[in-house]
Amino acid sequence: MPRLDATHRHEPTQVNQVKPYEKLRRDLAQRDRSLREKVVTLDDVASFVRDGDLVGIGGSTMSRTPMALIWSLIRAGKKKLTCSRSITSSDGDLLFASGACEHIITSWFSQGILWGVSKVMRHHVESGKARFEEWSHLAMGMRLRAGAMGVPFMPIRTMLGSDVLKQRPEAKEMECPFTGERLLLVPALNPDVALIHVQRCDAYGNAQIDGLQFVDIDLAMAANKVILSTERIVSNDQIRRVPDQTKIPFFTVDAIVEVPFGCAPHECYGVYEPMIRHMEYYVGLVNKDPIAGMRDYLDRFVYGPKSWAEFLDLIGIEEVLAAARLGNSIYDA
Repeated sequence: MPRLDATHRHEPTQVNQVKPYEKLRRDLAQRDRSLREKVVTLDDVASFVRDGDLVGIGGSTMSRTPMALIWSLIRAGKKKLTCSRSITSSDGDLLFASGACEHIITSWFSQGILWGVSKVMRHHVESGKARFEEWSHLAMGMRLRAGAMGVPFMPIRTMLGSDVLKQRPEAKEMECPFTGERLLLVPALNPDVALIHVQRCDAYGNAQIDGLQFVDIDLAMAANKVILSTERIVSNDQIRRVPDQTKIPFFTVDAIVEVPFGCAPHECYGVYEPMIRHMEYYVGLVNKDPIAGMRDYLDRFVYGPKSWAEFLDLIGIEEVLAAARLGNSIYDA
């Protein structure tokens, strides 16, 4: 993807992404990890996130994006968030344009594979309103893996010899003490809060993920707090019937929101496909005018509806049902 000129980069106060191990241990010891019910409403989500927090977002591109949770934070008026995601899509547009987020850490920022580089991102970054911090795909995953393991960095080879490295002074080169090879050390990433969408979980937070897991397991282990949205809450007995599908354990989870179609207009594997007609409407609106188009979209689809059900109604029941038929068809093959 095209590199943004350094003169266009906005440099707000640097978020301290690497947290001392002893502080991580203290924070972990203070958490309530008991087996208890954690179900809250979508309106309650904002109470778990403070202005200025580092928020990790699960899923990837247009897959299992926790759109309802992001929608809720924007509506609550959260500000000065730093958001990290392995690959960012139109969720990043919403976060930048609403003013909720001023710094996104990711390996790719697009409106979706079909539509290319985000014009909304370019407008905010090139005008100095926000910051786009780019890492390689593998580096993003390894930073979260280090955070999940409680170590301050992870050695990798990716990014060596890449122009991406020139933009990342946070990464440090070293000589391997065993082989003498040149390695790159990438710092751990420990979000204050993680937002993750899953197909199902019980009321305690034992979450099952179908399809690709992306980096969500490491994200859940690396974050200080985890908020799950789920297509449906099931009984603990049902979770125990297929324990191998439980990817996120209850003791990492702080809150659960049952929100069917919680990734709309993105997709949730095995449940619904992307709502392409709505996405094409969105892309046409914001690419014509990234400022006015985003303002119109936010007013109509984020601030206007009184509930997530009303948001889905604005997308249209025909498109929602068509996406569900296509999503469920994976099990009929």
